[in-house]
Amino acid sequence: MPKKKHLSAGRVPLILFLCQMISALDVPLDLVQPPTITQQSPKDYIIDPRENIVIQCEAKGKPPPSFSWTRNGTHFDIDKDPLITMKPGSGTLIINIMSEGKAETYEGIYQCTARNERGAAISNNIIVRPSRSPLWTKEKLKPIILPSGQSLILSCRPPIGLPPAIIFWMDNSFQRLPQSERVSQGLNGDLYFSNVLPEDTRDDYICYARFNHTQTIQQKQPISLKVILVDELNDTTAANLSDTEFYGAKSNRERPPTFLTPEGNASNKEELRGNVLSLECIAEGLPTPLIYWIKEDGILPINRTFYRNFQKTLQIIQVSEADSGNYQCIAKNALGAIHHTISVTVKAAPYWIMAPQNLVLSPGEDGALICRANGNPKPRISWLSNGVPIEIAPHDPSRKINGDTIIFSNVQERSSAVYQCNASNEYGYLLGNAFVNVLAEPPRILTSANTLYQVIANRPALLDCAFFGSPLPTIEWFKGAKGSALREDIYVLHENGTLEIPVAQKDSTGTYTCVARNKLGMAKNEVHLEIKDPTRIIKQPEYAVVQRGSTVSFECKVKHDHTLISTVIWLKDNGELPSEGRFTIDKDHLEVADVSDSDGGTYTCVANTTLDSVSASAVLSVVAPTPTPAPIYDVPNPPFDLELTDQLDKSVQLSWTPGDDNNSPITKFIIEYEDAMHEAGLWHYQAEVPGTQTTAQLKLSPYVNYSFRVMAENSLGRSLPSETSEQYFTKAAEPDKNPMTVEGLGSEPDNLVITWQPLNGFESNGPGLQYKVSWRQKDGDDEWTSVVVANVSKYIVSGTPTFVPYLIKVQALNDVGFAPEPAVVMGHSGEDLPMVAPGNVHVNVVNSTLAEVHWDPVPLKSVRGHLQGYRIYYWKAQSSSKRNRRHIEKKILTFQGSKTHGMLPGLEPFSHYTLHVRVVNGKGEGPASPTRVFHTPEGVPSAPSSLKIVNPTLDSLTLEWDPPSHPNGILTEYTLKYQPINSTHELGPLVDLKIPANKTRWTLKNLNFSTRYKFYFYAQTSAGSGSQITEEAVTIMDEGKTAMASRQVDIATQGWFIGLMCAVALLILILLIVCFIRRNKGGKYPVKEKEDAHADPEIQPMKEDDGTFGEYSDAEDHKPLKKGSRTPSDRTVKKEDSDDSLVDYGEGVNGQFNEDGSFIGQYSGKKEKEPAEGNESSEAPSPVNAMNSFV
Repeated sequence: MPKKKHLSAGRVPLILFLCQMISALDVPLDLVQPPTITQQSPKDYIIDPRENIVIQCEAKGKPPPSFSWTRNGTHFDIDKDPLITMKPGSGTLIINIMSEGKAETYEGIYQCTARNERGAAISNNIIVRPSRSPLWTKEKLKPIILPSGQSLILSCRPPIGLPPAIIFWMDNSFQRLPQSERVSQGLNGDLYFSNVLPEDTRDDYICYARFNHTQTIQQKQPISLKVILVDELNDTTAANLSDTEFYGAKSNRERPPTFLTPEGNASNKEELRGNVLSLECIAEGLPTPLIYWIKEDGILPINRTFYRNFQKTLQIIQVSEADSGNYQCIAKNALGAIHHTISVTVKAAPYWIMAPQNLVLSPGEDGALICRANGNPKPRISWLSNGVPIEIAPHDPSRKINGDTIIFSNVQERSSAVYQCNASNEYGYLLGNAFVNVLAEPPRILTSANTLYQVIANRPALLDCAFFGSPLPTIEWFKGAKGSALREDIYVLHENGTLEIPVAQKDSTGTYTCVARNKLGMAKNEVHLEIKDPTRIIKQPEYAVVQRGSTVSFECKVKHDHTLISTVIWLKDNGELPSEGRFTIDKDHLEVADVSDSDGGTYTCVANTTLDSVSASAVLSVVAPTPTPAPIYDVPNPPFDLELTDQLDKSVQLSWTPGDDNNSPITKFIIEYEDAMHEAGLWHYQAEVPGTQTTAQLKLSPYVNYSFRVMAENSLGRSLPSETSEQYFTKAAEPDKNPMTVEGLGSEPDNLVITWQPLNGFESNGPGLQYKVSWRQKDGDDEWTSVVVANVSKYIVSGTPTFVPYLIKVQALNDVGFAPEPAVVMGHSGEDLPMVAPGNVHVNVVNSTLAEVHWDPVPLKSVRGHLQGYRIYYWKAQSSSKRNRRHIEKKILTFQGSKTHGMLPGLEPFSHYTLHVRVVNGKGEGPASPTRVFHTPEGVPSAPSSLKIVNPTLDSLTLEWDPPSHPNGILTEYTLKYQPINSTHELGPLVDLKIPANKTRWTLKNLNFSTRYKFYFYAQTSAGSGSQITEEAVTIMDEGKTAMASRQVDIATQGWFIGLMCAVALLILILLIVCFIRRNKGGKYPVKEKEDAHADPEIQPMKEDDGTFGEYSDAEDHKPLKKGSRTPSDRTVKKEDSDDSLVDYGEGVNGQFNEDGSFIGQYSGKKEKEPAEGNESSEAPSPVNAMNSFV
């Protein structure tokens, strides 16, 4: 128990000790330091006996260390042996055996010690052995005679050398013997025949052993083999065969496999971690068996597994404990199969988990040395101090040993020493030296001052600041002369002082200062950084197909930083260009003249600067000259013969045979897959590979029933799909992704609705897809609540508080396991209507149509949802009579977010308004605030509703009007302005007249007779004048014309005048009769029907007489009427206008005729049809009008 307390108590200061360590930093050689071994010979040192022996031992230290050696555990006095010298300033031994002496004399275990006043470091135990290449023992070999089909093993049994020999079989001509699935060499050097054939007959099967250290080759006596066919067996040959061979040759021509090596059904194999595991199975049989390998209850490591010797040997490199297990080799031919199980156990010599590191401390500091190793079996850890077991080393009160850790407390200069950690088990050992050096040194920067770093833009920049100091200095970096310390959120500060800029940009250019500080002082150093533009190939060489004998050119344009020097080289198939004159390089171009078949291949342009390198490649295909007739170019034929190999859980290799390219090289193959289980009949893109490749390693997803097809593509298009490959069903696995679009929103005030986008069948990775839905309140201490659901994409959590933030996550799982930990999203439980109305509502009236409303925001807790804004309801107060006629129209304005004021536009002037304000969330509106009433000031009125001119007289006109529909206040008066318009449409002087507001009729007197007037009329309030309405009218003719008409009547009563008029009337009547007769004669012709249907326009009544005007009452047109255009010269009148008669103008209340028949009632205020263009005329009236003048 006390021991346990002691260990646990030591763990607390251990963290502090580790914080004080200076590891992986070299102590400058000008400072006092214990020795450090820098170079030594390997532990197992095999030497060439024909050369001098050199045993290396190099070390550094201050003062420089002295060296000594032990041999086989005892002191080795090199001064007593004249053949041994020690290299000056070094501990390396040179043993001169070239002149005399034998290498065997110096076999043994050597160890070097480097010592100075601060401690002693020791090397590994170096086992020195001379290499050996012994000869084969002489033996007499009998010729071998075998019937065809029998198995055979030719033994090699090489002599045991050091290191072991490399074995190979050759003939007398030093040519390697051909090997195959039938004939191969085993790991032990023997030559195995699964079955022999007559062509195996020869007299020179020779086994050779090569010893690399001595560069010698030894050979075995040749072996003679004769293979005879069964039908050729004669008595003499048969007599040389055993009974088994004889009867086997006659009856057993074909047989199932049996193993030649290893023997039996099972065997064991032990290998050390880190070595190459080699497993071998060789079988005999007829036909020749094939070998297959599997690992029981596991899969073979993809990147470390290799098959040798026609798959008879399985090799796994860098073997580890995880590779232990049962491996099974299967031998199979047409007659059967057998298997052999090899049980592999992987042991391990010790290997470092944490090797001890040099420790530099200042006086009074604490620290620790840690030595952790692993192995199989578990290694034993032992400590030495200056090469002496720590149990018998001088006592140091600052030192405390705790298993694999030595803890130092309050060290002093005498605590300096070199400690050795030895980790050993039955398979080997590790020896690590680490010194404790107690120094008091101010900081120093070891990086050269003003170092210039040049880096390509958008790449990392590493600025060095190697430092030393004791105690361990702290490092800070600054940019520029007065910059602040650079922060780690933008930069990366490494423990060794290096400053890393992960993505250097142009603005990263500048001077950087590294500052090192400890309690003894401070040191700083400046470095400079320049950022260069990257080198780019802006015009890449392009794929080319050329005919044999022609010339081809590749272009490669490069853009680079102007401060760097760029060089461009061309490669062919990643090698140098042929040194032929046909290849010429000029600036950006490579030209190949007189192209031959051997010129085909990949041409690469490589652009280099001192900082970066880029390349681009293009393929040159050489074709024969176009034959006659020209070949047909087409898309490729479909690939065929699809095959799946190397079938693993998450990958498979697909291979195929290309179809005919139809005279256009295939540029790529496109691979598609079908998932027959989830989406049968639907093909998806899987991968694509270059046209020169006919295999593809495909990455697969779990729990998918794959089928594959391949399409080829050339410059003309894509082929039809190949036939479908065999189906491959991958094993189920846990999902590798979680649902997307996870949201949490409440649909009711007391629930939380969690929704997500479910995974599809392809993404499920296995059967039994479900979802683990988890939630907890964001601001609470509750644990996660979880539920597992299936076949849904929504889960409702009931009984939640209203509008509370929740943390939510949804994790996919299936029958195999769970997907990775999902991301956490935030949602809210359901909203409820707000509880509080906005307060302190007040209104500022800006003008007659605009008001500004202010209010105080409601407390956020009372919103009980997402605050969407505030809503103002406002309405105009109605009179009691209007309120009965229709519902009050309320208007609404919404102001988003947390605004506390808003403008109400479009108000009616001189009105009473009422309003209230409500807060709005996602659920709806809260209660209304107390209503507020406000009044808009007067505004200018609208135009009077109507304006009519009635009862025109010789010198007066009467105006009638209706008040404005929107007075917008109290009317104070009306303003009437009018002015005459003469015959040239010019306006006369303007008269301004004010009329009381209570009037709706006004008569203007003392006007000019027969004169057109234009009127402008508008109302006024205290706010100003409103919009105007306009109208025009004409006074009637004067009395002088009326008197003239009376005199004409008096003349008409005279007899002579009556007689004259009768004569004229008679003459006109005769003319009319003549016209009537002629018209009747015209009825004999077909054209008469048309004349009857279309009466002569000249005898139709005109719409208006000369001198009459249409109504002019457009309130917006202030211009006088334009004079009507004359009747066209052909005297035609439009049919629709000619149907009018004068009767139409006499239906008005005030319509009148003068005694001469002219109409004077046009300006009675009644609107009339506007005359069609061309119907008005100032010429003489038609005959009908003339007749009317006599009526």
